Amino acid sequence: MENIFTDAYFMKKALQEAEIAFEKGEIPVGAVIVIDNRVIARTHNLTELLHDVTAHAEMQAITSAANFIGGKYLKDCTLYVTLEPCQMCAGALYWSQISKIVFGASDENRGFQKMGTQLHPKTQVISGVLEKECADLIKSFFKNKR
Repeated sequence: MENIFTDAYFMKKALQEAEIAFEKGEIPVGAVIVIDNRVIARTHNLTELLHDVTAHAEMQAITSAANFIGGKYLKDCTLYVTLEPCQMCAGALYWSQISKIVFGASDENRGFQKMGTQLHPKTQVISGVLEKECADLIKSFFKNKR
């Protein structure tokens, strides 16, 4: 029997969150955190609604997952996020000791890789999962803004 719980499966869940953000007028970034094929956090950008520059999808997901687990370390967890994390989020992910980060679209200008931000040495990174779908949603959002 084929395992349905693939990176693409969970990235689709993150994309659903990004679409909710889009509908709210937020930059459409969505995130889910998974442990043992179970979604324990499901979030999207809330910077406009909360008037808070730190209310990125990843930051919301870290807090939600830590509350679910009852501890600050997200070992054995995977973050699925539609856009490459910025250096702020990468820093928080470093401290969370998350085991794996899977992102869709790269952020050529503000992503943690461009900025040279380090992740925890044990964190595995996979990029480009549903990249086109993730990038298209962001492009559509900014096209509508201009």
